[in-house]
Amino acid sequence: MPKSQKNALSAQDWAEAALDAIGRRGVEGVAVEPLARELGVTKGSFYWHFTNRDALLTAALARWEARETDEVLARVQQETDPRARIQRLVTEVNTSRRASRIYTALSSAGKPSFVREYVARVSRRRLQFLIDCYAALGLAPERARQWALQTYSVFLGSLQIRRDLPDEWPAAEDPAFADYVRFLMVSLLPPEAGADDHDSGDTVDTPADTARIVAQSRH
Repeated sequence: MPKSQKNALSAQDWAEAALDAIGRRGVEGVAVEPLARELGVTKGSFYWHFTNRDALLTAALARWEARETDEVLARVQQETDPRARIQRLVTEVNTSRRASRIYTALSSAGKPSFVREYVARVSRRRLQFLIDCYAALGLAPERARQWALQTYSVFLGSLQIRRDLPDEWPAAEDPAFADYVRFLMVSLLPPEAGADDHDSGDTVDTPADTARIVAQSRH
């Protein structure tokens, strides 16, 4: 195969295709030949970039980890108010159906073992970010951790609903999604953080603002 043909697809193209396959079929659904057919190339393109399937999975997981931590948290940190940061994180991680499917597939994968390492790192960073947000609201360290764990458990529960009852989950542009975010922000702000002093309409985005956040996301 000519070098120009082998290089027609980048390693990132293959990694994104692998992530799509994970979201649709699970980790076990990542196989070189089916991906090559879907991409319209031969296996030679794959071996130009990767030595084996595990190398492709590693590249896909590295891309996923960066997207779900570095990129998401960088956008969320643009908010100066810790309440707004919590709200934006809740919105960001609940808007992309693709991201939710990938997270669910990876978190339930048993093999290869290194998949769990990536999932654990993403979860730890998200949890620590939430802990820092609650601490910034004035909560003591243990109290901040408790509220962060509760908030993260709500996120995991939403993933379960989206997997089991996907038709019940509102689209990001649906007003019902903004209502869901509003409900979460009322429920997930502790009284000692002054949540009772703020009307929910002042602390939660409107549907238009939620759409803006979605548009800024690179999921």
